[in-house]
Amino acid sequence: MTRLVDPVEQEQVDPALRPRRFADYIGQEKIKDNLKVYVQAAMARNEALDHVLLSGPPGLGKTSLAHIIATELGVGLRTASGPTLERGGDLAAILNSLGPREVLFIDEIHRLPRAVEEVLYPALEDFHIDIVLGQGPGAQSVRLPLPRFTLVGATTRSGLLTSPLRGRFGIQAVLDFYQPAELRTILLQSAGRLSLELTEDAALELARRSRGTPRIANRLLRRARDFAQVHRNGVIDLELTRMALGRLDVDERGLDSLDRRILHAIAVRFDGGPVGLSNLAAAIGEEQDTIEEVCEPFLIREGLVQRTPQGRILTQSGRRALGIPGEKP
Repeated sequence: MTRLVDPVEQEQVDPALRPRRFADYIGQEKIKDNLKVYVQAAMARNEALDHVLLSGPPGLGKTSLAHIIATELGVGLRTASGPTLERGGDLAAILNSLGPREVLFIDEIHRLPRAVEEVLYPALEDFHIDIVLGQGPGAQSVRLPLPRFTLVGATTRSGLLTSPLRGRFGIQAVLDFYQPAELRTILLQSAGRLSLELTEDAALELARRSRGTPRIANRLLRRARDFAQVHRNGVIDLELTRMALGRLDVDERGLDSLDRRILHAIAVRFDGGPVGLSNLAAAIGEEQDTIEEVCEPFLIREGLVQRTPQGRILTQSGRRALGIPGEKP
């Protein structure tokens, strides 16, 4: 099921919307200011930047920060994804092609296979890789030196990183959700880059329904643009925005139909809970992973659902979101 409010990337990000410099990057101020210092210091010493680990929920700008780090350092950026690096040789080929001080960005780094991770250890610490030539008793191990480079790793599940890998990152930062005011600024910036006419109040309305996530905000902006092009001669105002979001089934809290089905099932079918994940998934006809990894983080953050040892329960805020008065008997 494709959801507009799913923070996991569903389509190619419009290059025009990706910030290119720290000055263009909105939010995450402390992380951004610290990275500026680290980058400037590395450049002053003419050294590679220490390896960087960026963690946090999807859609908050980890990939954008990786691009910005490379741009600010004035070096090239190579990209890879943890699940696609199936063999140690795949990673070795990429590492061997890096130039001095270049940046290698590995998304979903927590999904690296163990064999690939072991190739990465000496590369990160001692800047070399060991290549085995031949097979059997005659095989030989050859050590290839690497130029000093910077690895930027991104993860949405930092708890799945092994301790040896985590310990090799000299710079670690955890990104947090955005405030509506920050998302409004991002939306107005994006509208300018897309040559859209977006009013301030419409931008704030989009921001409030974007679940604290820039990727979702920009996705809703593009869909609002479609409605504006047909119904408002391209102008995205408050009235148009509310109409478009209503048609898209995204309510005032950023909840969509799947979120409300989850809340309704807990409230009605399971009398407010507690209910186990498998039973909840069966009741609404959805995969357990989708509920646990995609829907629940937002519902829990908003205080609508609570996880307990006995199962999921609907909170008072969740009952109010459904228009159910009173407390559970």
